[in-house]
Amino acid sequence: MNPKPPLVLAAPPFAAAIGLGAFLLFLVQFIMGKLILPWFGGAAAVWTTCMLFFQVGLLLGYGYAHLLTSYLPPRWQRDVHVLLLLLSFALLAGRALIWPSPLLPDDSWKPSPAGRPSLQILLLLSLTVGLPYLVLSATGPLLQAWFARLRPGQLPYRLYALSNLGSLLGLLSYPFVLEPALPLPAQGRLWALGFGLFAIGCSFCALPLGRLAARPLPATNQEVPSAVPGQTPPLSRYALWFTLAAVASVMLLAVTNQICQEVAVVPFLWMLPLCLYLLSFILCFEYERLYRRVIWGTALVLSAGASAATLHFGTDAPLPAQLGAHSFVLLAYCMVCHGELAAHKPAARYLTSFYLTLSAGGAAGGLFSALLAPAIFPAFWELHCALLAGVILLGGLLWGERGAFLAWGLWPRLAGAAVGVAVLAGLGTVLVTEAMDDLGGAVYVSRNFFGVLRVSRRGQGSEESLRLKHGRTPHGMQYTEPQRHMLPTTFYNPGSGVGLAIANHPRRLHQEGGLRVGVVGLGVGTLAAYARPGDSYRFYEINPEVIRLSTSSDPLFTYLRDARGQVTTVLGDARLSMEHETPQEFDLLALDAFSSDAIPIHLLTREAVELYLRHMKHDGILAVHITNRYLDLRPVIRGIMEQTGLFAVLIDQDIDPDDLTSWYSRWVLLSREWQSLAASALVQTGVQLSFDGGRRVLWTDAHSDLWRVRRR
Repeated sequence: MNPKPPLVLAAPPFAAAIGLGAFLLFLVQFIMGKLILPWFGGAAAVWTTCMLFFQVGLLLGYGYAHLLTSYLPPRWQRDVHVLLLLLSFALLAGRALIWPSPLLPDDSWKPSPAGRPSLQILLLLSLTVGLPYLVLSATGPLLQAWFARLRPGQLPYRLYALSNLGSLLGLLSYPFVLEPALPLPAQGRLWALGFGLFAIGCSFCALPLGRLAARPLPATNQEVPSAVPGQTPPLSRYALWFTLAAVASVMLLAVTNQICQEVAVVPFLWMLPLCLYLLSFILCFEYERLYRRVIWGTALVLSAGASAATLHFGTDAPLPAQLGAHSFVLLAYCMVCHGELAAHKPAARYLTSFYLTLSAGGAAGGLFSALLAPAIFPAFWELHCALLAGVILLGGLLWGERGAFLAWGLWPRLAGAAVGVAVLAGLGTVLVTEAMDDLGGAVYVSRNFFGVLRVSRRGQGSEESLRLKHGRTPHGMQYTEPQRHMLPTTFYNPGSGVGLAIANHPRRLHQEGGLRVGVVGLGVGTLAAYARPGDSYRFYEINPEVIRLSTSSDPLFTYLRDARGQVTTVLGDARLSMEHETPQEFDLLALDAFSSDAIPIHLLTREAVELYLRHMKHDGILAVHITNRYLDLRPVIRGIMEQTGLFAVLIDQDIDPDDLTSWYSRWVLLSREWQSLAASALVQTGVQLSFDGGRRVLWTDAHSDLWRVRRR
């Protein structure tokens, strides 16, 4: 048997059009995700919602390709699709005249804080990239169907592996090449140019269709061993395709969400799971012998156990261990799902219905992860569900071939069944126990677009307190006893950097009137405890549930209600809110948005700091909370200092282990005037940051290098 020629040599025009289309298809996902991420506070759910849109768009594109090839003669297929290509390119060209780039809308498209983020994201993406994305989504199955008509003796499924290779190159090129080199508007213009080249190439592939008779696709394909010539796949086969695609999709989104919650929501961490997902497609459809059920099924079970253990240890597990475990489980699950899809693919006649079913399963996984799970689960349990579903699906596949199982002897059959039941029961017990621990001792639990909030009650008598967690990260506590309820605690105690900055601010030391204080991130409102009569505190908070905990008629946290100064709250992303406000003339602006495991990077870029300085008095203090498990943000502060000429004091607070009210914290205080930081209490406690003694990493809106600031 002659070896298969390389993919590109098998059909150069089709290979080029499919590869470029897939490259652009995934590249636009990163460009649009990068654009709107800061508009919605940098929440992990932004990417999940984007993925839902792109998966539904893929389903619509595959549906269009299926209808086009099933009900129209070849010449009409050519004419309709070429017309759609021209309309898409004309739309991009027209937008280039009125927008910063053909893809990226102007600031008037930024969302309203009162809206529903998920619906706003879906509507925004539909109006900006909807039509071009639909055309790109249809490329794979449509051109494969045309290829099968033009060259009946060759296998079109190999072009599917090429499509995923193009997608993989698109993923890798963005964080490593395009994002560091070009600003977003230039990225959009380059993408539109690539779309124009794609439209020309796709139209060239469509030209020969006018010479074909209106006959159905070939019924047989000798290179598809699972296909029965001339036989329509049964409904059970469609159900299998759908289920395999859905489980892989849920696993992809669950792992991505888990990683982003633990570190940050950035293109690099979006890329890693998607690369593994696409790699499994390439390996399974181009190198089918690499998939062996016994090998990858074993890997699935082992990786499920490793991932469950990582979930159990949570933030106590080192970051490399978490990334490794979650990457291993995603690859194993996708290899099983996509390997089985490759093994059960149909003959070429049913190619478009096969891809349509796959995309429907992927979209169903996206709907579950982005919309259904947040509505029915009080915590992030999607990964738990995906882990269990994969093990159950593997068992179902094995049971579907029970004839081979029954050929074993009695004792081997009993042993195999016992092992399967034990694995499922053990994994289920661990996952259910870990999930229930998320709710243990909670007096309030809420989940929305911005994450999971949990309030728990700790201690008794005078030590009783309420504590707020966002995900797995504490965001403050308040004592319930009346004599202690206004005591500033945790990261904001009097010895912390922000506590010292407020107490030693020149206006306070010289009694020059009230302070104007801004705070990015409300938490439980602890900083309001420092307010005195005449002070004005302004809290910016993107999560309406966090505000409700402190401002409802019967709030759980009462720092804001009982503050002695004037307190206001602003709903929405802090950067967007400040962009539309007149200068606030803050004496002190505290950034308390970086203590979470997943940090909103757009709040610590050069452009963000320049915006903050516009809202501060010339001698004002910018206090940045940089306590973080996984990231060392000091190099970022040094980069900002170098660009802006700010002075800085770093305050690492030493704490007494017996003092339960004060937690270790690391704050950086910055100011344009050294005299604002020259109070003896600050200088003696802190250490002035030096350019000579450490690395500098500058984050900008165009590029933020997360890898260089990870803790080693």
